[in-house]
Amino acid sequence: MAEISEKYNTKCPGVKRLMREAMELAEATEEYCARPLDDNLFEWHFTIQGPKGTDFEDGVYHGRILLPKEYPMHPPHIILLTPNGRFEVNKKICLSISGHHPETWQPSWSIRTALLALIAFMPTPAEGTIGSLDYSPAERKVLAKKSRTWSCSECGEIINLLSSTAAKPITEEEQSVLNQIAFKGEDEQAAKPPVEEPAPEIEPQVIESSDNSTTFLDQLTEILVALLVGAIGIFIYRRWNIHQTTASDDM
Repeated sequence: MAEISEKYNTKCPGVKRLMREAMELAEATEEYCARPLDDNLFEWHFTIQGPKGTDFEDGVYHGRILLPKEYPMHPPHIILLTPNGRFEVNKKICLSISGHHPETWQPSWSIRTALLALIAFMPTPAEGTIGSLDYSPAERKVLAKKSRTWSCSECGEIINLLSSTAAKPITEEEQSVLNQIAFKGEDEQAAKPPVEEPAPEIEPQVIESSDNSTTFLDQLTEILVALLVGAIGIFIYRRWNIHQTTASDDM
């Protein structure tokens, strides 16, 4: 911490807040531990124990927390590095306490709050949120066992980063905060109305009459009209022929 104090302006609210949180989280617990990198106060590495009674119970998971310069006014980004079957590795995950949801972030929340939220929501359904996976229970249990041998290039073997010290109990305020934290996908599932499929277009159909008598009458009418026209034509021709004959006799 001495090197960090020399590198950063300790009068800056964000720096002051992070240094205080680093002091509070200096001692590892059996549930979690977190500390800033030696040369960067705004990038932390953390390790969490998989929640008991779940597919992740035997797992130990490691990740990064990227803090903005405006912290604690703006939320951090959380990235898992250990394969776990719940979150994609090396990708910023979507929590209402993470950088994907600055509108729900509260400055009173802390890195400890983020770790508690992450542990609490590991067993929840993925629901298609950013950075989420939906592996089977069997696959998650296999990854949980493998995670115990995982090593970080910055921190070493992660199994050695936790301790047997019990974490301090969750306060009523922290429990209230955890009750407010939800995945974006859960919010959307609750708020989004069911998608209605467009009704299929009904093609207009030509209705054909099944009344054969109507068709027969139409045909008969056409025949009668044709005969009538023909008869009139013959009558006119004969009258014209008689008129011509009479005219010739008079001459």
